[in-house]
Amino acid sequence: MSQSQLLMQLQQMAEPMLNVHDIQLWLDKAVAWGQADSQDTQRDTCLHLSRLKDFLQKLLSNINNMSSTTEIMKRLPLLGQLLGRLCWNPCVTADASSRGQLFQCLWRLYSEHPGNALERKANQWIQKMLRQLAVEGEDAAAEALLKHACVPPEEYRLKVLRKKVALLQQNIKRSCSSFGDISQRCSCDDMLATSEACVPLVTCPEAAPLIDALLQKPVSCVRAALSEEFLDVLSSAYSCHHVSLEEKSVVSLWYHNLPSLEEAVLSLLECVLTNMRLKPQEVMHQTAQSLLPKACAQHCSIFLVVNDIFRSILKRTEGCMSVRYLIQTFTMCFLRELAAQQHQMSVSMKALFPQSPPSLLVPLLTLSSDMPEEAWRPHLNWLSGSLQRLTEEEEERDRSCSGSTRGHCAVFEAWFLLVQCAHWVQAAVQLLVTSGPEDCVPLLWLLTFYHYPTNRGHQRAQQLQQSLFPLLILNLVVNFAVFVKNSLSASMGILQMVVNQSGLVDEAGCVLSSLELTSNKGSDANRVLLRIKALQNILTHPHTPPPHTHTH
Repeated sequence: MSQSQLLMQLQQMAEPMLNVHDIQLWLDKAVAWGQADSQDTQRDTCLHLSRLKDFLQKLLSNINNMSSTTEIMKRLPLLGQLLGRLCWNPCVTADASSRGQLFQCLWRLYSEHPGNALERKANQWIQKMLRQLAVEGEDAAAEALLKHACVPPEEYRLKVLRKKVALLQQNIKRSCSSFGDISQRCSCDDMLATSEACVPLVTCPEAAPLIDALLQKPVSCVRAALSEEFLDVLSSAYSCHHVSLEEKSVVSLWYHNLPSLEEAVLSLLECVLTNMRLKPQEVMHQTAQSLLPKACAQHCSIFLVVNDIFRSILKRTEGCMSVRYLIQTFTMCFLRELAAQQHQMSVSMKALFPQSPPSLLVPLLTLSSDMPEEAWRPHLNWLSGSLQRLTEEEEERDRSCSGSTRGHCAVFEAWFLLVQCAHWVQAAVQLLVTSGPEDCVPLLWLLTFYHYPTNRGHQRAQQLQQSLFPLLILNLVVNFAVFVKNSLSASMGILQMVVNQSGLVDEAGCVLSSLELTSNKGSDANRVLLRIKALQNILTHPHTPPPHTHTH
C-alpha cells in the first residue's frame, strides 16, 4: 500500500460516518424553515446555525472520501434536496462560514467527467443553482428579509458574490494534494468545476480576481484543467474589450486557448498593415504593447505558433515590405524580451527555430548592435557566402530533377530567418554606401537575395543590372545621404531629387525613422542623428533651403 493510500485510509477511519437518518433530520428541519419568511423561522434557523455548520463540516469530510458523485448519491440519496433547500435559505447563506461549506459540498458533487445520466443531471442542476445565486437572486422571501434589515438587495448580492469569489479563489490557490496518485481526489479537481461555474460571470467585475487566479495557477498537475467553454467565452469577451485581465492572465489565456492567440496575432497584423502611415517607432510600440513578444519569450510553444503564422503570411505576401518590417520588428522585440528572461528560463535557439538552418541561427540572431562595426564586414561576407552555397545546392538539385522539395524549404527557411533578422540587411546597406566597388559583391548578393528570394542565381544578377526593386534603390539613396561623409546640403539635394521623381516621400520617411531607431550607437552616432533630423525636415518641409555646410 502506498503512502498516499495509507494516509487516505487513516483519514477515513478517523472521520465519523454519516447515515441517511442524519440527513433526514436536517432535511426535515430545512423543510420546516422554508425560506425563512417569518420571524419565528428566522429565529429558529439562527439558533440551530452553529449545529448546522458542525453537521455540514462532518458531511463535507465524508463526501470528500467518496470516489464519485454516483457513490455519494447512492449512500446519501437525500443530500441534493437538503443542499438545495439550505442554499435558498437567506439566514443560512448570509453566514460566510455555512455558505462556504455549502459551496464546497456543491463543488465536491460536481463531476469533472460525468460517467452517467445521474452525474450529468447533477452537473446541470449545480450550474443552474450557482448561476441563480450569483447573478439573479430574485427570491421574494430573501428580498423581504433584506428589506426588513434595511440592506439593499443589489448590495447584498454583490457582497455575497464577492465572498463566494474570495472563497473559490482561496481554494484555487491551494497546492496540488494528489501526491502523484491519480486515484486520489486532488485540490486541482476543483479547477474544471470552478471554471465552468465562471462562464456566466466572465464579464462580472466582481469575478475578476477568481478568473485571474484560475488563469495564473501553475499547471503542475494533469487534473488542473480549465473548461474549454470558459476559455472560449473569456477569449471572446477579452477580444471585444468586455473584460480586463492582468498581463499574466492574458499570456495564460493564449497558452491555454489557441484561437485567442491566433486572434491576437491577426489583430496585430491588421493594426499595422491597414495603417500604412505608421512610423517605425509606432510599429515598435504597437508590437510591444500587444504583449506577444513577452508571451513568446515566456513560452516556447506560443512563439512556435506565432512564428508559424508569420511564416504562412510571408509565403503569401512575399513582396509586401510592411509584412517583412513587422516580422523584423516583432523578432527584435522578442529577442530583447528573451534576453531579459534568461535568468528565469533557458531555452535553446534550435528549439525556438527548429526549421531554420542550424549554422545560420547564432550568426543571424546576434544583433548587429552587439557587435563592433569593424566586425560587420567579415560577418556579412560569411553570411552571404553561406546563403549563396545554400541556393547553389538548391539549383543543383533542380538540375538533377530529383523532385525533392527539401532544398526549396531550406532556402525559404534561411530567407525567413534573414527577414526576421533584417538588422543585418540594414548593416549591409550601410556598408555598401560607404565601401569601394571592389568590396561590394557579397553585400550586393545578400541584398538581392533579401529582395528576390525565389529567383535563381543568374536571374538575380540580371535583376540587379536591369530593374532593382524601387524600394531597394530608395533605401540605398537614403543610407547614402545619412552615412556618406559628404556635405549635408548635397545629400539633401540628392534625396529630394529622388523623392520628387519617384513620389516615395512616405517610404523615404519610413527608412529615416527606422535608421533613427537603430543608429544611436557608435562613435559617429551624433553626426548620423543630426543628418537624419535634417533629412526628415527636408521631407516634411520640402521648400526649406538646405543648410550651408562644408564638404568633407
